[in-house]
Amino acid sequence: MPRALTLGNGDLLVNFDARYNLVDLYWPYVGRENQTDGHACRMGVWADGKFAWVEDDAWRKTLGYRRDTLASEVTLENASLGLRLRCSDAVDFHEPVLVREVEIEDLSGRARDVRVFWHHDLRLFGVDLGDTVFFDPKTRCLVHYKGKRYAILGCSGSHGFGAQRFATGKKGFSGAQGTFVDAEDGLLSQNPIEQGSVDSTMGVDVQVPPSGRAQCAMFIGLAETYGEVRDQAERIRARGTAIYLRRTDAFWRLWVARDRFEYGELPAEVVDLFLRSLLILRTQIDNDGAIIAANDHDITAYARDTYSYMWPRDGSIVAAALDAAGHVDVTSPFYRFCAQAVTADGYLLHKYNPDGSTASSWHPWLGKDGGEQLPIQEDETALVLWALWQRFLRRRDVEMVKPLFRPFMRSADFLASWRDPATGLPWPSYDLWEERRGVLTWTCGAVVGGLRSAQAFALAFGEQEMASRYGRAADEVIRGMEQRLWNPSLKRFARMLVRKPDGTYEPDMTVDASLYGAWRFGAFAPDDPKIEATMLAIRERLWVRTDVGGVARYEADPYQQRANGDAAVPGNPWFICTLWLAQHGIAKARSVDDLRESIPLLTWVSQHALPSGILAEQLHPYTGEPLSVSPLTWSHAEFVATVLAWLEKREALDICPTCGTPKFFYRQQRGALLPHTTH
Repeated sequence: MPRALTLGNGDLLVNFDARYNLVDLYWPYVGRENQTDGHACRMGVWADGKFAWVEDDAWRKTLGYRRDTLASEVTLENASLGLRLRCSDAVDFHEPVLVREVEIEDLSGRARDVRVFWHHDLRLFGVDLGDTVFFDPKTRCLVHYKGKRYAILGCSGSHGFGAQRFATGKKGFSGAQGTFVDAEDGLLSQNPIEQGSVDSTMGVDVQVPPSGRAQCAMFIGLAETYGEVRDQAERIRARGTAIYLRRTDAFWRLWVARDRFEYGELPAEVVDLFLRSLLILRTQIDNDGAIIAANDHDITAYARDTYSYMWPRDGSIVAAALDAAGHVDVTSPFYRFCAQAVTADGYLLHKYNPDGSTASSWHPWLGKDGGEQLPIQEDETALVLWALWQRFLRRRDVEMVKPLFRPFMRSADFLASWRDPATGLPWPSYDLWEERRGVLTWTCGAVVGGLRSAQAFALAFGEQEMASRYGRAADEVIRGMEQRLWNPSLKRFARMLVRKPDGTYEPDMTVDASLYGAWRFGAFAPDDPKIEATMLAIRERLWVRTDVGGVARYEADPYQQRANGDAAVPGNPWFICTLWLAQHGIAKARSVDDLRESIPLLTWVSQHALPSGILAEQLHPYTGEPLSVSPLTWSHAEFVATVLAWLEKREALDICPTCGTPKFFYRQQRGALLPHTTH
């Protein structure tokens, strides 16, 4: 089930599914140690002898966020119970604390005795072995612990602070379902402690006046010791949950800064999704620098692994988008993370855990010919260089870049040297979709972007010989792309070249949306006839011809396939691939009217987001429902990047009435918008 709400502060990440169950609780790293292991933690309501978990279909639900902030705005209505709940959840901007407030409204016209219950199926360190949960009389909270993982769960209602009702118990073996069953009669066992595979439920009583409203709240705090979580509970008891929500609201509104940009004629829904995407991106970034691809635990059912890793490619694209939006403080740790991860030979590996260790991989070190091969996607090494240079163009933050120069020039040396001398192109590596090995047009474009960025850095730091070497290598890759990857008869670039045992190459002419990489990182201009023809092939061959629409990854894409054999559906539509079409239209626009042609694609994305604004990886081609993980960090990054590209181009096309030239102009070789001389 897709994650409908995601909340976080860079240390703690919390996800809710579309039923409003808390399903993921990542701490102390974003993306590592899911303290629920993806299992549902429920909220339930008892009134007048009736009970209902809010996950039940009897509740009419609306899940969203407060405007421009990382606090939820959830409405739940149950006609049978005669109640309406307004809920707000937030991870405190500063502490690893989740606060949840519930306002209960009576719809029956009579006084109500309502009981609200919160059930938690915690599995500390992500494993349901050896946990303990106990009721702590000092704080009147429940405490789960194992080793250096402590979670304190507290609540407040009409009676004040502390759990009036609680239960601790076993779950998941010997027929034990869990303490949530105990709550369904409105009562709890008050069992004070349990160990092993455990869960807990706590509740409070709320007196609701006729047709009136009353409030209750709960919180979860996380730390490494009992003393620390006890102190968290005492602070919340003293200050109240409302101040945590209020200060978190204020922080995120300051952070996202709606008035930072002039949005012109962009539709309001596009602007709202742009700002929501910035906030969602922040939740997926660990404070130590790892930009995580996605934190939706349900994907483990597909491959027994997650997306909760730092792929340098995804991270670079996210960092470039956030840098362009001005959030450079968030991205600086990412570049340092990558600099520390660069191997002695200069390349980055497949993916990394949030703590910087090497993550799981399916890229072999042994080639099909029995020889050694590098288990890498070379674009990942190249794009970190490209993203850092894009940032440097905007910020000129020399002090930040200085300690990164040497490790990243080691990467540039690798990009320049790790090439087939017969073609000038990079040696085969794995593709961005992680499905095949070859010499990809996308990867070649990324390598050119990385080498050009390294050339520019070398010039900036006075390393003339290095700059010349990187520049020559970039030129040779471009020539190789023209000679080997461009197919003049089909009028498009090949997806890749497959190296045969005799050392020759065979082109794979499958139309793939990633061919957009031939221009995106600077190898070719967006209006080059070869690029125009290639992008036209993407639009014509990969557009999903159903009511849903959107662009598929490539022809006959089997991943999460929902339309086997339907010629109208080359694959499921992906947000990132659809946005690549929009980016190309923006890049080659020569008039405001040209630029406006990309707005429908931005609107398409906003219309297919979840009601909360979350973007999945892909969509069902017939129903439009989200497929695979959500949110996908890359999807939100491409939306941010596309909107920013639109805004910059709109400004560049703003014509000066005095001299008839743009008030801003684009310097192609530097990729920067420079101001027009005032009159």
